[in-house]
Amino acid sequence: MSHPILNLDQVELEPRPAESAAPGAAGERFDARMGEIASRIGARLLGCNLTAIPPGKAAFPRHNHHVNEELFVILDGAGELHIGDARHPLRAGDVVACPPGGSETAHQIRNTGTRELRFLAISTRLLPEIVGYPDSGKFGVRNEWVDPASGETCLFRYFGRSGDSLCYWDGE
Repeated sequence: MSHPILNLDQVELEPRPAESAAPGAAGERFDARMGEIASRIGARLLGCNLTAIPPGKAAFPRHNHHVNEELFVILDGAGELHIGDARHPLRAGDVVACPPGGSETAHQIRNTGTRELRFLAISTRLLPEIVGYPDSGKFGVRNEWVDPASGETCLFRYFGRSGDSLCYWDGE
C-alpha cells in the first residue's frame, strides 16, 4: 500500500492533456489544472483531486451524475456554484455536496474571483457512470474493466444525445 498521508503541498497540478483541453470557443470558458490524490494515498472506492481554476473560467460544463456523488471543499479563492437553477457564492471554507440525480442536481463551479480558485474534489468511483449535460442536451457514458485475457484496463466512453439512440434490434 502507498503511504496513507499526502500533504497538499506535495500535489503537483497538471494542465489538461492536449486531447482533453477545451477546443475553440469552449477554451475561452473552460480551463483547470488538477492533481491526483486518492490513488496516491491508497483510496480505492473514493476519488479525490486538487483542482485549480483560473479567474473567469469553469473546469467543466454544468453536469449531473446519475451514479456518483461529489463533494467539494473550497480551499482558496472565490467562485460561484451553479446547481440546478440556483447560483450560490463560494469562498474558502465552504463545503458543497452534489448528490447523484437528474438535471436538478446539475452543477458547475466557476471562478468569479481575481486569483486562482482551489478546491478538493472528492467523489465515489462507481462504474458504469452516466453523466448528463443539460445545457447542451448531451450525455456521457463511461466504464472501465480489466480484460481477463490480457490483464489490461479497458475504457469505454461515449457521448451522445438521446435522439441518437438506436433500436435494440437495429442491424441484427
